[in-house]
Amino acid sequence: MEQQRIFSVSEANNFIKALLEQVPQLQEIFVRGEISNYKLYPSGHHYFTLKDAEGAMRCVLFKGNAVRLRFRPENGMKVIAFGRIGVFPRDGAYQLYVSELSVQGAGDLHIAFEQLKAKLAGERLFDPAHKKPLPKYPKRIAVITSPAGAAVHDMLRILRARWPLTEVRLLGVRVQGAEAPAEIVGALRYANKYKVADLIITGRGGGSIEDLWAFNDERVARAIYDSEIPVISAVGHEPDVTIADYVADARASTPSNAAELAVPDQGDMRARLAATQRHMAKIEGDRLSALQERLAALEQKRVLRDPMAFIADKRLLLDYTQKNLAALAERQVGERRRKFAALCASLHAMSPLAVLSRGYAVARTADGTVLKGADEVAVGDTVDITLARGALVCTVNETRGENNDGQKL
Repeated sequence: MEQQRIFSVSEANNFIKALLEQVPQLQEIFVRGEISNYKLYPSGHHYFTLKDAEGAMRCVLFKGNAVRLRFRPENGMKVIAFGRIGVFPRDGAYQLYVSELSVQGAGDLHIAFEQLKAKLAGERLFDPAHKKPLPKYPKRIAVITSPAGAAVHDMLRILRARWPLTEVRLLGVRVQGAEAPAEIVGALRYANKYKVADLIITGRGGGSIEDLWAFNDERVARAIYDSEIPVISAVGHEPDVTIADYVADARASTPSNAAELAVPDQGDMRARLAATQRHMAKIEGDRLSALQERLAALEQKRVLRDPMAFIADKRLLLDYTQKNLAALAERQVGERRRKFAALCASLHAMSPLAVLSRGYAVARTADGTVLKGADEVAVGDTVDITLARGALVCTVNETRGENNDGQKL
């Protein structure tokens, strides 16, 4: 009986590895599943598990193959992986060494576009508050595009036709291929550093999503966002939308439309100026007509036809006012005279002289005291009697009457 060979663990693992590598079907195999346990290591290698309802398979995507990915793998993403199945001798586990990875049911570029769009939107790079207004009458425009494409000729033709006062500076770059994003970024930074323009148009003509991919590059998007000069994105045709369109300060449906957005139309401007001129002429004409009518009305005024008539009217008014004032003064003096006469009459009625004129007399003692009663003098006293006309000096021979107590004297 032949002795059974005993393998070491490493030998057994290497033996299984060699067996698997001899099966052609396992060296070029497509595997469909859902990504889980996804990890990206600092080395640049991607490790994850592909699973379905009944099983799971460990996978590795090395950095050299990962750089070709158009999207970033995520847990839960359904993908189709292409590669070879082998054994890692150190732990004896078999795994799928992935060389290509694509999203099931959607293209890689579409997924990459949506992922970058979501990322930049989360960083508010699309925020309308960041959008800069376009200059109304740009003095210089920098066009960043391919100098050999049809798009640049369309833009130059339209810019010259619409607004020849604007100076156009072409910054030629590649707009397709691996080198295109770096060149576009470089042109954007150059335009900002040296202030070569006050408006930038960047874009290209139409094409497939692969042809337009340079304008979906994150570096280009951030360069547009960081631009201090307003940027118009003009990529492809109307249905084509790129990340650059979201970040730019304005989006044009085509390169030709970008030229139309960038500058005013001199034909429209001339028409507006002509309309403004007509409007101003009409306003001035109406104003002059109104002034002429006013002048004609003033010419008919009596004060202008006969200047002395105004003075004559004022003289008449003065005489009238003078008469009114004199009459008023006379009335006031007469009224006050009547009041004075009445007061004088009242005062005269109360005067002692008036009483004397009616036959009464005023008796005074020798010292001038008015006598009110007979008891205020004695027999033999001298009394002065004032009459209406003249006075008497008398000696009291007898007193009659009653004193203050009602007793007879």
